[in-house]
Amino acid sequence: MAKKRILIVEDDRALSDILTYNFEQAGFAVTVASDGQEALRQASVVPVDLVLLDVMLPEVDGIEVCRRLRASNTTRDVLILMLTAKSEEVDQIVGFSVGADDYVTKPFSVKVLLQRVNALIRRQDSRTDDRDILFSQGITIDRQSHQASIGTTPLPLTKSEFALLEVLMRNQGRAFNRSELIDAALGDDAIVLERTIDVHIRALRKKLDAHAHLIETIRGIGYRFHDGRGKLSEETEGNVEY
Repeated sequence: MAKKRILIVEDDRALSDILTYNFEQAGFAVTVASDGQEALRQASVVPVDLVLLDVMLPEVDGIEVCRRLRASNTTRDVLILMLTAKSEEVDQIVGFSVGADDYVTKPFSVKVLLQRVNALIRRQDSRTDDRDILFSQGITIDRQSHQASIGTTPLPLTKSEFALLEVLMRNQGRAFNRSELIDAALGDDAIVLERTIDVHIRALRKKLDAHAHLIETIRGIGYRFHDGRGKLSEETEGNVEY
């Protein structure tokens, strides 16, 4: 299964290093930002599952970062857990009012923090995994019947193509690298070269025909399913390879 990606936004280098080590040991893919402006840039470039967000930050403070993440179509659904030395109730209310999912005050136990993060992710995954039928921009996937279609026209997908399309559609807007797609769609035990994913994607795009552009190529990363809320990636628009 693909690693969950977490963005740690913390200007205290020592604490950032400790959190990075512990979350990587727990199986997370970790990205780090030391100020609010860098956090917003990082979140817009590489989609993450959760943001650990310090409130007292240089450049742009954590409250404003949270507000902007929630206002952006790209990051509005990301989980946000705020970290702060402030413990007054009013500060927590402000954090929740701008869209934080949880709030932890310093000092804290890293073990407890990991438990809080995992609890947030489990709740989100349980809501996502309950959807047996996915529909987006004319494409339908029925997980129970293992069928995909465009309108009323069935798509003759292989098992691997179906799995890839399901993972991409279920995580619209999120960019996956090839290794993550192997883990998420084909399974940990699959013996597949990373470049094999490109072959599967080309075959899948060919079958999607006029909808092929919805699977975007993200330069230097991999692929994502267009979420329908903005301009198509320039890498994909008008240049889909079959």
